[in-house]
Amino acid sequence: MKKQLIALALSLSILTYNSITSVAAPENSNPIETNEIPNWPVGPTINSEAAFLLEANTGVVLYSKNMNKHLYPASTTKIMTVLLASENSKRDDIVKFSYDAVFSLDPGSSNIGIDPGQAMPMEECMYGIMVGSANEVSNAVAEHVGGSIEGFVEMMNQRASDLGLKDTHFMNANGLPNKEHYTSAHDLAYIAKEYFSNEYISKIGNTPNHHFIATSTQPDDFYIRNKHKLINGDIKYEGIKGGKTGYTTEANETLVTCAERDGMKLICVVLNADSPYQFTDTVDLFDYGFNNFQVSNLSANEVRYSIKSNNIFPTSVDILGNSRQILDLNSSDYIIMPKNITFDDVETKVTFDSSDENTVAKIEYSYHGAYLGYGTINRVTKSKNVSAFDASLSQVEEEKKVNENEPIFINIIDVANYIVIIAFGLILISFIISFLINYNLLDNIKSKNRIRKRRRSSRGSGNLKF
Repeated sequence: MKKQLIALALSLSILTYNSITSVAAPENSNPIETNEIPNWPVGPTINSEAAFLLEANTGVVLYSKNMNKHLYPASTTKIMTVLLASENSKRDDIVKFSYDAVFSLDPGSSNIGIDPGQAMPMEECMYGIMVGSANEVSNAVAEHVGGSIEGFVEMMNQRASDLGLKDTHFMNANGLPNKEHYTSAHDLAYIAKEYFSNEYISKIGNTPNHHFIATSTQPDDFYIRNKHKLINGDIKYEGIKGGKTGYTTEANETLVTCAERDGMKLICVVLNADSPYQFTDTVDLFDYGFNNFQVSNLSANEVRYSIKSNNIFPTSVDILGNSRQILDLNSSDYIIMPKNITFDDVETKVTFDSSDENTVAKIEYSYHGAYLGYGTINRVTKSKNVSAFDASLSQVEEEKKVNENEPIFINIIDVANYIVIIAFGLILISFIISFLINYNLLDNIKSKNRIRKRRRSSRGSGNLKF
């Protein structure tokens, strides 16, 4: 009878979970900032107190709700912990577990059972942090990288400051409750953006299960399973690239997830959600992003700033070398724009302060003040000419055939430079010739004057003779 009751209870719990994932989340009254943008796709109503949906490749914000509010991140803190570890250590570094790393934790907090005196490679520690959400492993990594937990926390806050984040302050490496340990949906998304730009740790953060093999410094052989349902397969979703769960009583459910599809790489952050809405909110936001936005290539759509070739000299002879088109839009640049608007609807702003010597200008795109991305106008690099001494005759002939029907264009800047150089040379030559002529003329005049003086002198002396 007990077994039947247990089976019935288990069935009811599964049924309850399956039904709750299909029910709309209770409305949270916090404002959705992106819904205030005119004609912007209307974002979904979600349970989470704060949320942020970011396109990672361009930095375009697709959805934001209460994005700057200071909230507890819980174990999503560990995204920063592993990011810093990857930037300041090697995979095969041996991380030793101190007494404080293991026993400074609250009773019952998340761990994988590593004891003081044991040691693991840094790579295994990263799996322990991202897959097992192990707090003692986070502490040990912090001590290894920062010299102490306090030193590592300073590094965490400095890294957040370097990213320009103003609503984040860390007090530990694992996310356990502290009134001074907080972040915002906005800031956490940009920390995750840095994390998921690293392919190596992204793979670790997208691991459903991990097997820890016993070693001489860590004697236990065991498996851990990721609690992130979009990673472990409990909730199927196409294109998941990884993420991190978090929970404390103070923070409630928190979740960071990355998914890539249709040329877009989306990062979703939800904070202070009621279980299991951290997952359903994330799915709803991903659906919203992938269904309502698209990648728009600039070189294929932009006509306002296209640098078109002009047939100035329609000849097959290039008198100044390779002088084809000077400037062009970067062919790989694109923006993220709502599907319900056209390219003509977007606004542009051109700036000329690029530090790249090959970039002439930068074009920023927006829609009613909402940033959509940017493109660059670059100098066209000259292609290497084929030499008859380096290529076979057939290659040269093929090159001629290709170029016979191509118009030749003159680089106006180069032409102007040549004209200035030639003019300066002519002026210099003219000056030299003039100087020489004047110098010779002056010599001739002086010579004639001396002759005249001698003649006068000789005549005067002749008159004195008797």
